[in-house]
Amino acid sequence: MAGLFLGQVARLVGGRLLQGRSETLILSYTFDSRQAAPGALFFALKDRRDGHQFVRDAYEKGAVAACISEEVSGLPPDFGLIRVDDTLKALQTLAARWLELHPVKIVGITGSLGKTSTKEFTARLLQEKFRVLKSPGNFNNQIGLPISILSIDGSQDIAVLEMGMSQRGEIRKLTEIAPPDVAVITAIAPVHLEFFRDLEDIAQAKKEILDGARPGALAVLNGDDPLLRKIGESWSGGRVLYYGSGQDFPVRAENIEHLGLEGIRFDLVLGKERSSLRVPFLNRALVSNLLAACAVAHSFGLKLGELLPALRDLPAVEHRGQLLELKNGIRVYDDSYNSNPVALKSVLESLGHIPAPRKIAVLGDMLELGPQEIDFHRQAGRSLPDNGWNVLVTVGPRARQLAEGAVERGFDPGSVHSFDEALEAAGWLLKFLKAGDLVLVKGSHGLALDRIVNFLKKEMEA
Repeated sequence: MAGLFLGQVARLVGGRLLQGRSETLILSYTFDSRQAAPGALFFALKDRRDGHQFVRDAYEKGAVAACISEEVSGLPPDFGLIRVDDTLKALQTLAARWLELHPVKIVGITGSLGKTSTKEFTARLLQEKFRVLKSPGNFNNQIGLPISILSIDGSQDIAVLEMGMSQRGEIRKLTEIAPPDVAVITAIAPVHLEFFRDLEDIAQAKKEILDGARPGALAVLNGDDPLLRKIGESWSGGRVLYYGSGQDFPVRAENIEHLGLEGIRFDLVLGKERSSLRVPFLNRALVSNLLAACAVAHSFGLKLGELLPALRDLPAVEHRGQLLELKNGIRVYDDSYNSNPVALKSVLESLGHIPAPRKIAVLGDMLELGPQEIDFHRQAGRSLPDNGWNVLVTVGPRARQLAEGAVERGFDPGSVHSFDEALEAAGWLLKFLKAGDLVLVKGSHGLALDRIVNFLKKEMEA
């Protein structure tokens, strides 16, 4: 973690040290009082809850100081307090100043889907040659990204940072804190349409990562996405590197072959090099995420031969495409972290290649799709019978439209089972599952379908 004295922090964020010793050493930074450790500086943010209510909790966990924007009383005089007008702005300012003091190359990753997997793959590949920091979990917003940056300790060469958004201007703000040297956009999909006019509007919001990049930066774009090709052709801020399936892309996958439970085999082309590769992915969408990571590694000068050890040891990302083996040969494909129409279509098609006595799709609502949400759900449901799914379990009111679309396409209505919430579906599944079943679990994060996965793991450990 970044080590600064309390007085230095106050000066860097333009705050006033109300109490505490200027020479107190800060060892870590947090906005969550539950995560406060000895030596931490706690930022009392006003988000879903007011962090000022938890300053004492942070102190009791070992924090030595807090950054506040309103009065907090009842703390010992040696506990540091920095007063600022806006604690979130202070956190972001501190992160930006820290990057100036400890410059690293920034890889910024955004897109409507696949950000976290792409980040994990990119970090793993770059670690073959460089010292790499990656943002933890999905720390990709105006709070999480600064906290990630404050983990830089001066030993890293590259920081791989996920940059998310739900509205225009949010990514631009993140690039003001950490302007990318390499900016990746994975895809444009109907996500957050509740807040945007159309896909073109979403594309322009994602393009902010390019507009906020350093002069001469590299844009790594999914060339299979027409909207990203359009962005790449019009962007003049630096170089563009496309990846995907096109024969003119410098980084591409050819001869893709699904091998059932053995994963996917394809020929990886990296510049002038080529190698046949088998990866343990069941979902073809992960191949695209891996290509993005390979493109970034290629831009940093890594050769294909240098990447092969890492390509054989790719990290599994929790709740984003993990195959779990339960008792009686039951397999659960845990893709429960989030969902949107494009991602759902891909996983339904990809798992359609896998033989199983019964294939059960446990699907939750897809949120923030705007006025067309019913049509999006119905259309997604129509792909179920086309890809060999036998049973549909829906969770949430919108997901019932998935069932409507599936039945319209010829799906057996007697094989549809609908529930209002995740744990209700989990209890039913425990009694319903049979030996050899393949179960997909996928839904928007707000449905918390990971509770279904965790319940089945606990009750049906192999």
